[in-house]
Amino acid sequence: MANIPVTTWSLEQTSPSDLLPAAAPEGDVRIVRAEVPSPEFSRFLYASVGGDIRWTDRLGWSHARWQEYLDRPGVETWVAYDRGTPAGYVELEPQDDGAVEIVYFGLIPAFRGRRIGGHLLSYGVARAWDLADRWPGLAGTKRVWLHTCSKDGEFAMDNYLRRGFRLFDTKVEEEPDGPTPGPWPGAFPA
Repeated sequence: MANIPVTTWSLEQTSPSDLLPAAAPEGDVRIVRAEVPSPEFSRFLYASVGGDIRWTDRLGWSHARWQEYLDRPGVETWVAYDRGTPAGYVELEPQDDGAVEIVYFGLIPAFRGRRIGGHLLSYGVARAWDLADRWPGLAGTKRVWLHTCSKDGEFAMDNYLRRGFRLFDTKVEEEPDGPTPGPWPGAFPA
């Protein structure tokens, strides 16, 4: 299997005032926190959003591993629904020293290009900034950060920059090239 170069960009906000919110899309789009940790639902979101862009690091997680991760204090999943159908999600994870990472963010392919992504990202970033309000014992948020890479959607970086994120690191590494896994084997063409 051949390798391909993959560029990873790390971006951050260091103040709630850095957030430049996107306008809400038209229609019945709602964003709701998945308050009951559900490995099945989280794996569905992960595989459905990342299946065509080669998200593979969690595909081998067991049910117990998912549950352990989701049960950690402060880990939150916020889901965008378009007329009752899951359209995408943003996953937050608190870290040391008041940092909150947006670990995963994205839309299911059928919902991309409909102005839902900017709205979901804006909402997720705002929830990262007020995470400690919902989790007594967590330090207040001092920094929200994420990373994106050259395998992500073509509009991902632009969305992050438009929401007020600033680049703080860039890395290029070789990764094995291969077919996209899809939400289930064979869902997307190679």
